[in-house]
Amino acid sequence: MDVLDKIKAPVAAELEQFNDAFRKTLYSDNPLLEQAVEHLLKAPGKQLRPLLVLLSARMVAEVNDKVIQVALALEMLHTATLVHDDVVDESDRRRGLPSLNAFLSSQVAVLSGDFILSKALECAALTEDVRVVRHIAQLGQTLADGELLQLDSKDSDVLSEAAYFDVISRKTASLFSVCARLGALAAGGSEAEAERLAQFGKLIGICFQIRDDVFDYGTAEVGKPVGNDMREGKLTLPAIYVVNYSDNEDMRELALKVRRREATAKEIQDLIQFAEKEGGLEYAQWRMKDMQGMADGLIDDTRDPAITEALHQLASFVAERVF
Repeated sequence: MDVLDKIKAPVAAELEQFNDAFRKTLYSDNPLLEQAVEHLLKAPGKQLRPLLVLLSARMVAEVNDKVIQVALALEMLHTATLVHDDVVDESDRRRGLPSLNAFLSSQVAVLSGDFILSKALECAALTEDVRVVRHIAQLGQTLADGELLQLDSKDSDVLSEAAYFDVISRKTASLFSVCARLGALAAGGSEAEAERLAQFGKLIGICFQIRDDVFDYGTAEVGKPVGNDMREGKLTLPAIYVVNYSDNEDMRELALKVRRREATAKEIQDLIQFAEKEGGLEYAQWRMKDMQGMADGLIDDTRDPAITEALHQLASFVAERVF
């Protein structure tokens, strides 16, 4: 049993219930839509977000039907945003497979994303809890806001860690945070319990994104080519750090060229090597470990030992994973 399986073990039955419901909810008798959904289901990912919903629910009570609907709504919202993001970024790979826009077309991808998003809203409504609907609606706005902030940065000459963390807090960490919050609330937890878990979710979400960004420097095989983020004009923490803390003006200009999507493959490789040589990856690792420690401190170890251990392992996994 690998680490992720161990984390899932305390909620394995509930996760199986979620997976069955996820497939059934996305069923359509439209052949083209069914083809799109089947393609997406071939690579479901690590399912960290529904896992976080379920573990957060179990932290305060038991998993009920409302919790499952929350997990469905949030994973569908996440799936829809990935489909749309691949169209925006003109990406041709996702989780080791062709992206939906590459497999079918951008038109089909956008419309399929819209369908999945509407299913997310339907699942949220089925909870009959206005708090769930409000948080998910606000989350959709935050995710779009983060994507637009990132797009808007391409013409900026400022390479700022604060701006980087602002974007990933909106694009990635906000989803992890809402997963933890709504898992607790849907299970009957208090607002205080939900807030504590939401802060935990935010921290591990930031760790998750930093780790994902580090993979772009060729540190693991994760289903996307090395330098893919830079080819899409995205500057991440290792490069931002070394450019800001070195006196190399040529590399600063190169970083801005990458952001404008004007850099050649050779120039992108030069920036990757510079970030590696000047300690950018080590700095990113240090930031992740710091946030992982803060996340660990938010776990109430007086609760169910199996659940608290799973949450500790989850915090470790997102900061140390190799895939």
